[in-house]
Amino acid sequence: MPDGPIRVVIVGAGFGGLEAAKALRRAPADVIVIDRNNHHCFQPLLYQVATAALSPADIAWPIRHILRDQPNVAVLMEEITGVDPQRKVLHTNFGEVPYDILVIATGAMHSYFGRDEWSEYAPGLKRIEDATRIRRSILIAFEQAEISTDADEQRRLLTFVIVGGGATGVEMAGAIAEIAWQTLAADFRRIDPRSAHITLIEAGPRLLPAFPPEQSDYARNTLMRAGVTVMTDTMVTKCDSHGVDLSSGRLDAGTIIWAAGVTASPAARWLGAEADRAGRVKVNSDLSLPGHPDIFVIGDTAVVNDAKGRPVPGIASAAKQMGQYVAKVITARVAGRAAPAPFRYMHLGELATIGRHAAVVKLGRLELKGFIGWLFWSVAHIYFLIGLRNRFIVAFSWFWSYLTFQRGARLITDQPPKP
Repeated sequence: MPDGPIRVVIVGAGFGGLEAAKALRRAPADVIVIDRNNHHCFQPLLYQVATAALSPADIAWPIRHILRDQPNVAVLMEEITGVDPQRKVLHTNFGEVPYDILVIATGAMHSYFGRDEWSEYAPGLKRIEDATRIRRSILIAFEQAEISTDADEQRRLLTFVIVGGGATGVEMAGAIAEIAWQTLAADFRRIDPRSAHITLIEAGPRLLPAFPPEQSDYARNTLMRAGVTVMTDTMVTKCDSHGVDLSSGRLDAGTIIWAAGVTASPAARWLGAEADRAGRVKVNSDLSLPGHPDIFVIGDTAVVNDAKGRPVPGIASAAKQMGQYVAKVITARVAGRAAPAPFRYMHLGELATIGRHAAVVKLGRLELKGFIGWLFWSVAHIYFLIGLRNRFIVAFSWFWSYLTFQRGARLITDQPPKP
């Protein structure tokens, strides 16, 4: 270690990276946080931006603002292009950044299982840009249907397909059904938004596979009562500009949303490290890279097993726990103390909402569903938002939407050109 403060570079300001930076507040270290964006996004509520319930600013905050009271942290907005572990430098679009200790928390991106060309027609939901793109697609579908005089084209435009029956897919399907049946029901004259067809497609045998079967059944039945067609044991074999090909036939659609899978960032390629099939870096029990004790990989970028040998899920609470743990390891190492015990993941539960006043919650042996589950889901998400202002705005927005059936962020904005 150097004589002065060590230089800790954290790549990624998601849940894991931010948690690590904040936990190093009192460490004798100069911390540099690097992210390609200037903001941290609360990803669990991205679908609410995509379905016009919330605005982007309600769930995103400038990274500099979050860390402004931490004098040992500097923030750089740069794109990482590679890592040189021998020289201990990062390659970025603005040059090289040296480090003593490196923490990679670059998260995950959409996985199309080798068919990346589908991304043009079926956007996923990982960033603010994704959410605003999907919001535009959903709202403009109704506008184009209002203009069209062709009944078949109207039917296609008002068909929405969500691929993937996990939490994101279930939440999107329920929210789009609410838009069609409630929010927009009286806003058009030539079409009836309630004639929209929302189809949720899952390749596995049931929705929400991380939840108990009875909660999966509840989610399915609730969506079907809301007018959503649920198709399980169904594979998507092709996506194009006019719909999807399924293992059971063709389904024409105006809007396709991808919620079927994720793959890790290119960190394994940067590091020349061993990875699993999803691209996640295989790490030691202290979350360090094998052969490189000065490099840590956390969050969705790492594959870690829990006490029962099962992979730790790629959720916010897991990333936060990893960030806190790595900060403890770094602090102990700098202070010359013994390293803490190997990382042990504590599962805090699963939550998913299914539209208006319906959700499922699994917390250990506690299982909630329906309105009580929705209340718990709402309180939990408001609690984990950053800042009193955002908590108040989101709580008020949800309360107003619940009373009036309205969504306050129904703006169709220009889609920025692709880089």
